[in-house]
Amino acid sequence: MLNKAYIFPGQASQFRGMGKDLYESSDFAKLLFEQANDFLGFRISDIMFEGSDEELRQTHITQPSVFIHSIIKLKVNGNLDGVKAMAGHSLGEFSALVAAGVIDFESGLSLVRTRALAMQEACDMNPGSMAAIVGLSDEQIEEVCASITEEIVIPANYNCPGQLVISGSLAGLQLAEKKLLEAGAKRFILLAVGGAFHSPLMEPAREKLADAIDKTEFSSPLCAIYQNVDARPYTDPAQIKNNLNLQLTSPVRWTQTMQNMIVDQINHFSEVGGNGTVLSGFLKRIDRNMPVDTL
Repeated sequence: MLNKAYIFPGQASQFRGMGKDLYESSDFAKLLFEQANDFLGFRISDIMFEGSDEELRQTHITQPSVFIHSIIKLKVNGNLDGVKAMAGHSLGEFSALVAAGVIDFESGLSLVRTRALAMQEACDMNPGSMAAIVGLSDEQIEEVCASITEEIVIPANYNCPGQLVISGSLAGLQLAEKKLLEAGAKRFILLAVGGAFHSPLMEPAREKLADAIDKTEFSSPLCAIYQNVDARPYTDPAQIKNNLNLQLTSPVRWTQTMQNMIVDQINHFSEVGGNGTVLSGFLKRIDRNMPVDTL
């Protein structure tokens, strides 16, 4: 039996021209893009189609762009037959909630806009960044982070075996780099992000987003939603909302999410949106035999 899951990427999956083919080939897609433009109050579609890489990397542009692209791609090309579960990486969790019918498109776009602006404010208030660590086990990286007590630095994205992203203050990352390389890390890659996402430095953003989430009506999903905070499946709207409230200051447990889905008999994955390579690449390192395609 085919048990499919849709998985939705987050920040860093954007690319210039995203969605332009959909806009030009589908009247329905064009309608949704214009709906998003009207809701946001500016033509984000123009930036998605023709903007520079630098423009697309701005958090208040990146997050709604990736969300809009995922949802429109799903609505134009997707089919929910056989879909037993959904999950999204960080920002992608909001796409998963819309896809599963927990919230509608405009509610999702409103939350994503609030999230992006609140995160940018938190970045300005508490400067920080993120770095991908290659070549050490999760446990080794966790030990190094735990040993740094004078600054904030924590595991943030458990992407796949052999790649864990850490997040923290700039001074904390400098301390971590020295210790991780001494411990045998092959690479310490500082990421081109605006701040320390999924760390305690995002607490001001978490509070603002939580207020918006609490005011948004959540419905029961069409299928189980595996959530970032603990990699477990949920169908109760109140639990989904509570977990979403914790997301910005908690690690993204993506490796564990994929592993749990596979244990729960998911046997085919489709990556929806973005450049179509980020989550597929992670999955191949989690289980190289697992079928995965892109919409």
